Amino acid sequence: MIKQAPLLTEFLDANTIASLSTFLEKDENFEEAANTIACAFGADKDFTKKDDEEIKKLVLSFKHNLTLLIQKTWVEKSDIALKEQLLYQLDLFLGNEEWLTNYTLFLQMINQAVFLMFGQKPDSPDFDEYSLRIDPEFGIFWWYISNLPTKIEWSEAKCRIAMMLGMYFLANY
Repeated sequence: MIKQAPLLTEFLDANTIASLSTFLEKDENFEEAANTIACAFGADKDFTKKDDEEIKKLVLSFKHNLTLLIQKTWVEKSDIALKEQLLYQLDLFLGNEEWLTNYTLFLQMINQAVFLMFGQKPDSPDFDEYSLRIDPEFGIFWWYISNLPTKIEWSEAKCRIAMMLGMYFLANY
């Protein structure tokens, strides 16, 4: 069962919301659900069919945009070390091309980046609704990320698509 802020139905249709459950629960044939989620992020309906060159381009855009978000976010003095740690983690992440082993680091980086951007712990109970009210597009992204499991037994392919969805949003945010 996915978690969902009541406000989410104002921004997403029932099919898109249901697609996340389908994507998370299916071990095979999850591509259609992933494509539906990708469309909610503004991607094309064939998102899961990206070739190696398109994936490299996506990863590079993700790197540039996340680096920019991290560097340009004003933080309290106490959070400067977190910014530096996050940039270091991004380099580690990009240096390892195995999607499955990068999954946990990916989620950690996203959570830390969101904390820096919003100054609020993203795991607080009201953050989902807060993010939807502040920026509905980001709120939809956060709904997706916050529903990804921390521990997985997924294939490399499913893990790659799960992370690519998050990367796509941040590459274009």
